[in-house]
Amino acid sequence: MRGADVVVETLARAGVRKIFTLSGNHVMPVFDAALGSGIDLVHVRHEAAAVHMADAWARMTGEVGVALVTGGAGHANAIGALCTAGSSESPVLLLSGHAALEEIGLGAFQEMRQADLAEPVTKASWTARSATGLADDIARAMRIARSGRPGPVHVSLPFDVLEHRVEAPAQWPAAAAFAAEPMPLARPDAERILGEISAAQRPLIIAPPALCTRRGRALIASLENAVRAPVVAMESPRGINDPALGCYADVLAAADLIVLLGKPLDFTLRFGRLPPLAPQCRFIAIEPDPVVAARLAKMPERVACHAAADAAGAVAALIEAARVRAGGDADTAAAAWCERVHDNIAYRPPSWRDAQKREDAPVHPAELCRQVNELLVRSADAVFVSDGGEIGQWAQAIISAPDRLINGPAGAIGASIPFAIAAKAARPEAAVVAVLGDGSFGFHMAEFDTAVRYGLPFVAVVGNDARWNAEYQIQLRDYGANRAQGCTLAPATRYDLVAAALGGHGELVICAADLPAALERAMASRKPACVNVLIESVAAPVIRRE
Repeated sequence: MRGADVVVETLARAGVRKIFTLSGNHVMPVFDAALGSGIDLVHVRHEAAAVHMADAWARMTGEVGVALVTGGAGHANAIGALCTAGSSESPVLLLSGHAALEEIGLGAFQEMRQADLAEPVTKASWTARSATGLADDIARAMRIARSGRPGPVHVSLPFDVLEHRVEAPAQWPAAAAFAAEPMPLARPDAERILGEISAAQRPLIIAPPALCTRRGRALIASLENAVRAPVVAMESPRGINDPALGCYADVLAAADLIVLLGKPLDFTLRFGRLPPLAPQCRFIAIEPDPVVAARLAKMPERVACHAAADAAGAVAALIEAARVRAGGDADTAAAAWCERVHDNIAYRPPSWRDAQKREDAPVHPAELCRQVNELLVRSADAVFVSDGGEIGQWAQAIISAPDRLINGPAGAIGASIPFAIAAKAARPEAAVVAVLGDGSFGFHMAEFDTAVRYGLPFVAVVGNDARWNAEYQIQLRDYGANRAQGCTLAPATRYDLVAAALGGHGELVICAADLPAALERAMASRKPACVNVLIESVAAPVIRRE
C-alpha cells in the first residue's frame, strides 16, 4: 500500500463518508486512493470553504468533519476557517499536503512550516513522519478532535510519505481509537453541584456551543427537566446581547448562581465582571480544559466549586444524579424562575411587527426574516443557516428551525454558503435556507458552482444594503457620520445573476410585497438559489422590553 492508501483506508474505517477538498499537487495521491473507497470527495472552489463545509458536516452529523487541501498556499487559505470551527467547538480534521520530508530545507516546492501555522487555531497540529504511522496519526487526530472540548485538529501529509509503499498494517486502529476519550463528571461532584443548584434561588446553567446542535439541545432540555433549573446555550459573538436570546441580559443579572457547563468564562459573559452580573452571583465551573479552568482561580471568592468533565459527560452525570435524588413536592419558586428565564429569552419587541412601514420601500430586515421564517415553518424538516453581521442578528432573533448553523463566537463572516451546501449534503430531504449580507456573499459566491455540480439545492437570502453595515454602525456610533469611510459597496449589485450564471436560480426583490413569491419560486426551483433582497440599512437589534 502507498501511504495515501493507508490514509483513505483509515478514514473509511473511522466511518468517514465525505471529504471536502480542493485539489493540488501534494494531495493527488489521496485523490487516487479514494477511488473505490466508498468515500465521496466534494471538490470545492476555495480551501476555506472546504473547512467550513467540514465544520457544518460535523455539527449536523456528530461525526468528525474532514477537509483535505494541498500544501503551501492551499494550507494557508484553509487556516482562517479553523477559527470558526474552533470557537464553535466543532470536531474537524484538516489534512494538508506538504512538501516531501527529504526535501525540507532545500527550498522544496511550497515548503512551509504548516503545523506551526495551524497550531494557534487547533487543539493539536503536527506533520506525519512515516507511512507506517499514518493510521495512528489519523486515529489520534480524530480522538483529539472529539475529546474534552471538541475542536479542529491538523495533520500535514508530506508527499513522499503519501507515495511511500508499505505493507498493509497488521492491525488497523480499533473503533475505540477514533472515539472521544471519556471525561465524565465524578458522582461526588455531580451530587455537590446539584446541592448548590437546589440551594440557590435563581440558578442558571450555561451550556457551550458544542451543545447548540439538534442533539445537544435535546440533551439540554432533558437536563433542565431533571435538575429543575433553566439551561441556556450560548454560541453567539454578541454574547449577553445575542438577539436570539431576547432579554437574556436581564435574567443573567438576576442570577445568584451560574453553572458554567463547559462554557468558558470569556468575552461573551463579560469575563464575569460586575455589572452585568450581580455582586452576589457565584460560579460553578464544569470545565474540560485546565487552562480555561485556571481563569476562575483569579476570583476564588466567587467560585462555589469546580470539576473536570466534558459537557456531554457532565449532562449525563447530572441527569443520573438528579434521577436518584428525585422525589418531594414540586418547587414552585424554581418553576417560576424557569418560566421567567424562558419568557425573557422568547421576548421580541411588539414594534417589530410594524417595522415595514411601506410595501414599496426597501425591505426591513425584520420583515425579510419573518417571511423566511414562514417559509421554513411549512417544511417538515428545515435547516436555518445564518451568517454574521447586522442582518445575521435579525435572522437569528426571528427565524427558527430544527437545525441551526451560525458563525459562532469567532464572529467571522462568509461561512454561510459553504455551511448551507454541507447541510444539504448531510440532510438531503431538508429545506435549507441561509441568510447573509451582501458583504458575506462575496467570500464564497463561487461555491454556487460546487452546489450545482453536486446537486445540492439551497436558498441563499441576501440582505443587500450596499455596505458592510456592522462596521458602518460602529463608525456612526464611535466617530460620527462625517467620518464614515471604507464600508460602502456598489448599490443594488445583482448577486442573483451571479448565482444564475453559475447554473443556479436567481431572484431580485426590491419591495416587501414581492418577497414571499420570490422565496417560493427559489425553493421550488430545486436549484442552488439566490434571493437578492434590497433592504433598509438598520442596526442589529439589542432587545430590551418595551
